[in-house]
Amino acid sequence: MTRTLTRATVLALAGASTFMLAAAAIQPDLPTGHPAVSSPKMAVEKSNADPADVESIDAVLNTYYDSISGGIGEPRDWDRFLSLFSPDTQFIVARTVNGESVPLALTPQEFVDSNKTYFEKGGYFEKDIHRQINTYGNIAQVFSTYASRRTLEDPEPYSRGINSMQLMRTGDRWWITTIMWESERPDINPIPATYLPAPETDG
Repeated sequence: MTRTLTRATVLALAGASTFMLAAAAIQPDLPTGHPAVSSPKMAVEKSNADPADVESIDAVLNTYYDSISGGIGEPRDWDRFLSLFSPDTQFIVARTVNGESVPLALTPQEFVDSNKTYFEKGGYFEKDIHRQINTYGNIAQVFSTYASRRTLEDPEPYSRGINSMQLMRTGDRWWITTIMWESERPDINPIPATYLPAPETDG
């Protein structure tokens, strides 16, 4: 629920695992000499995540993959999955239509609705096999290379690709704000060695 807040209240709430986004007239901190901007509005939403799931970037990624993975007929904990995302997160997948790459955007709930039956009835396990994390202040960019299998026993994944995730830290937790991904097509867009595990060496 949106409400008008003082700056002090916002800062206090931020320390209590909240997420703030555009909606109460509070002037943001700006670099010295920066032109004045219109006061943003701030809305606050309380975190409902398990603190252990969101205390670090690695924890968020591990929870993301763990939440969507499971065997045939195994229900997923979709509430746990949805707790990872900020209120206005977008899932954007690069799809090829008539030879051109076009974006398909979904909300987290639309992602769940689109994939719940597929994941739970068919069996689906996704894990990342390489992750590259870059951070600055309270923001982070992650390139997470994923591999998808129907069962844990499958010797090779049937699909691979890269999840590009953006995250923001507010208070004592991290939130995913955007996920954009593309599946690998080995004949067109093979995953570069930079985003794959280092080859194993003997000895």
